[in-house]
Amino acid sequence: MADFYQTGSIATFHKLGTDSLADIEAKLARDSKERPIALVLPSLYSELEGNALRHIVGELQGVTYLREIVVTLGPASDKEFRNAKDFFSALPQKTRVIWNSGKRLKRIYRAIEAEDLPTGLEGKGRSAWMAYGYVLSQREFNAIALHDCDILTYDRRMLARLCYPVTNPSLDYDFCKGFYARVTDKMHGRVTRLLATPLLRALEKILGYHPLLVFFDSFRYILAGEFSMDINLVRINRIPGDWGLEVGTLAEVYRNTSISRVCQVDIAENYEHKHQVLSPDDASKGLHKMCVDICKSVFRTLASEGIVFSDGFFKTLVSTYARTAQDMLKRYEDDASINGLRFDRHEESLAVDTFTRGIKRAAEMTMKDPLGVPLIASWDRVTAALPGILDTIREAVEADNS
Repeated sequence: MADFYQTGSIATFHKLGTDSLADIEAKLARDSKERPIALVLPSLYSELEGNALRHIVGELQGVTYLREIVVTLGPASDKEFRNAKDFFSALPQKTRVIWNSGKRLKRIYRAIEAEDLPTGLEGKGRSAWMAYGYVLSQREFNAIALHDCDILTYDRRMLARLCYPVTNPSLDYDFCKGFYARVTDKMHGRVTRLLATPLLRALEKILGYHPLLVFFDSFRYILAGEFSMDINLVRINRIPGDWGLEVGTLAEVYRNTSISRVCQVDIAENYEHKHQVLSPDDASKGLHKMCVDICKSVFRTLASEGIVFSDGFFKTLVSTYARTAQDMLKRYEDDASINGLRFDRHEESLAVDTFTRGIKRAAEMTMKDPLGVPLIASWDRVTAALPGILDTIREAVEADNS
């Protein structure tokens, strides 16, 4: 059983006792009639061939409170798009597959870029962003939920708990992020455990109290990809198009709504998905690249809050981070020991060393180019430049799915 401790600046909803899936789904079915929900699934074509996505589709077949499921597909040929439509046709809900690399969507991306509005690089961020545009074009949804398609331990209870705080009118949160443990015979989640948390706490040691740092550090699993969001935030948030997606999304939520309307919810006792390689010698791959992108997002977000960076600051940060991470590593080792888990101290230390190099690299890039790659434009900005763009998106998606 989880604890019920409230910490940080946001509300935390724990998994206490044995919740009834039937009860929560019945409430969602009632409330979603007035507050419709769309589920966004960013998917790579390769995931259609894996066991995780087949299981997810099987679980979703029993969900009755979703008005629509929007699958936003990564790079795919014409044949692969047709296969994807066949694969997801097993879902009983209204389902649309967005063919981001199809000719109709490519024309839309070019039209937006012609207005000097950034659409980001090809990847999860841009795919999710286009799905948001399609959902907005329906003009009938109150909220979206999003989760990945590689969750091996998926249970539809995850989705119900994720949607409930935003959909139930008595709670009425604007943003809800999922959290969970990631444990098999050892602890996973190295980027969260050994980079994000010690980096934020190192920044707090140097900068002192800052509400944005407190906000970030309030999330039990800051890099979790699962969330639900009010449709008005969908409209006004900008998002990064790289591995800084989760941190960048939280930064936009921080700017655009009250902290009292943000929460996190325990959605699973355990969570398992595919693991990225560390890639200690190559900052363009794996967790090393993820580290650089996340750090750049954090630094540039703090710069936008008025924090002034210098070479001396970053040298102090690297040293403080390394000490903080090593202290936390010892805690994780002891935690693993009392729970009978395997713990490879060399492997964990190698991750800290890699992340230290990643922080240095991100600092150099931030000093050289404080603004960096622009965030993907918010949909309210896009519709101001191209008033009919949402209708064009809806027509393109419907034509592709006909």
